[in-house]
Amino acid sequence: MRITIVAGARPNFMKVAPIIHALMEREKKGLALSFSLVHTGQHFDRQMSQTFFEELSIPEPHVNLGVGGGTQAEQTAGLMIAFEKHLLAHPTDLVLVVGDVTSTMACAIVAKKCHTRVAHVEAGIRSFDLTMPEEINRMVTDSITDYFFTTSTTANSNLLKAGVAERNIFFVGNVMIDTLLANKQRFRQPPVWEEVGLQKQHYLVLTLHRPSNVDEGQNLMQLINTITANTRGLPIIFPIHPRTKSIFQSLGALPENLHIIDPLGYLEFNYLVQHSKAVITDSGGITEETTVMGVPCLTLRDSTERPETVTIGTNELLGTGPKAIAEALGRLFAGNWKKGGIPELWDGKAAGRIVEQLIRLHA
Repeated sequence: MRITIVAGARPNFMKVAPIIHALMEREKKGLALSFSLVHTGQHFDRQMSQTFFEELSIPEPHVNLGVGGGTQAEQTAGLMIAFEKHLLAHPTDLVLVVGDVTSTMACAIVAKKCHTRVAHVEAGIRSFDLTMPEEINRMVTDSITDYFFTTSTTANSNLLKAGVAERNIFFVGNVMIDTLLANKQRFRQPPVWEEVGLQKQHYLVLTLHRPSNVDEGQNLMQLINTITANTRGLPIIFPIHPRTKSIFQSLGALPENLHIIDPLGYLEFNYLVQHSKAVITDSGGITEETTVMGVPCLTLRDSTERPETVTIGTNELLGTGPKAIAEALGRLFAGNWKKGGIPELWDGKAAGRIVEQLIRLHA
């Protein structure tokens, strides 16, 4: 069985790493599985992509399509053109896509038009917010997928309601957590630890990248000022996404306790998360990692595609209103944050379940 694995952006690399490791283990045992890794080049900054291959021991991609940036339409078109050329030159039995980035949707469409089966890892998650590009990517990908690998029973339910046959849905757990647990002992201090003089549980980590939060300067500064005014002077470490960095350059003076740094590699970023007092974010994947690490998480969004991080984990969905943010930070500093638990099958073994299922499907 020939499998083509597609990865294009930072969140993808953490998801394909354990799957690749599981496939390599099966290959050593002589099982009839072979794979190739296609890097679409959607994230082309070294800190957004290449360092992950090195840190997570992922083999160099068999090909890098080098698509790069552009508008949503430009990037989607570029991905489809480049991947179609690759797939026609290198036929495969199955295209495996992960997550919800543009590469996921674009390459799934190309595969189906080339009459190739598609497997989607992290299928079925929904925010039901069509202003999010990722939600459209999820919906389109799942509408043409053949095999659905899910992280939760909620995702299973979403797929069943959409008319997906139950026999094609496989509840396997969360590959992001496979990567987290496999590398937890390897986390390492980033340079900012010494530069700022950080102490465990005495700083916060901030990540913002969603257009609704960062594309308008006044709105972004309101968020920043609300956060810094309610964190009791503790350092706030902000590894900044490239799209946000350009906006910050026009905002003028920033609060003294806000420390903006370049994007970090996986091992350094998660060291910061693990030892922080809390994380403030608009990301989805980070809410999964904080849940498993037991770190309080404040999500500046009105909806989430990972509701189990709220109902079971340490995450709370706050919206972006100053009053809700201030109130949540007040509870955090008063010691009133929930402890949280770990969702079912988030146990570090999801990739093995995926590969075993692929073997059964091929038999």
